[in-house]
Amino acid sequence: MTTAAQPLRRNTSNVHVVALNDGVRSQRTDTLAAEEPLEIRIQGPGQDQRSVAVTMRTPGGDFELAVGFLFTEGLIVPGDISRVAYCDTLPGEDQQYNIVSVTLNRPFDFDQLRRNFYATSSCGVCGKAALDDIEVRCAPVASGTRVAAATLLALPTELRKAQKVFERTGGLHAAGLFSSDGVLVSIREDVGRHNAVDKVVGEQVLAGRVPLADHILQVSGRLSFQIVQKAAVA
Repeated sequence: MTTAAQPLRRNTSNVHVVALNDGVRSQRTDTLAAEEPLEIRIQGPGQDQRSVAVTMRTPGGDFELAVGFLFTEGLIVPGDISRVAYCDTLPGEDQQYNIVSVTLNRPFDFDQLRRNFYATSSCGVCGKAALDDIEVRCAPVASGTRVAAATLLALPTELRKAQKVFERTGGLHAAGLFSSDGVLVSIREDVGRHNAVDKVVGEQVLAGRVPLADHILQVSGRLSFQIVQKAAVA
């Protein structure tokens, strides 16, 4: 498997804002979390690229996001990946780094793409064509590692302490992968919780470390069924 180099993408931007405190207006600089679209494409040997999904995300970890999405949606397994790269058919165009192409070492069955995926940063299910298409097939989840209650209760604080971009912007979710004894293994931040989860999972897929049955996934905010589903697949 080959993975092209990822350029350093800014995940924040500085803007001038007008603040109002006790009726007094003032101008200052504020730091905002970035949000841009990412198109995920897929192809097998001898096949043309085809678009699978578009998601609004915070730039950074784009290859992880693409691989994590395809894996948690049941479209690929870890051994399928041959190459991950930004789109090389758009040289010099502004959208070049907003399109990631995943090349497989086997033909891809495009009949799997019976639905179009469009995910906003707030809803990973938006755009799925039918309720029957939402379910992702995965093996039954076996009994997992026992985790001490004190360890579980400490995870939200440990996740928050590791959110460096949130500290500057106050506007990002996070997903953290922890060992069973509460040690942080990896953290990713994004405007979307489901994107942060896909980035964490994708990182582990690319590193050949799945399944993750002996780990804990801690996320900021609520646990939607889709995030639980992604965790079950991983």
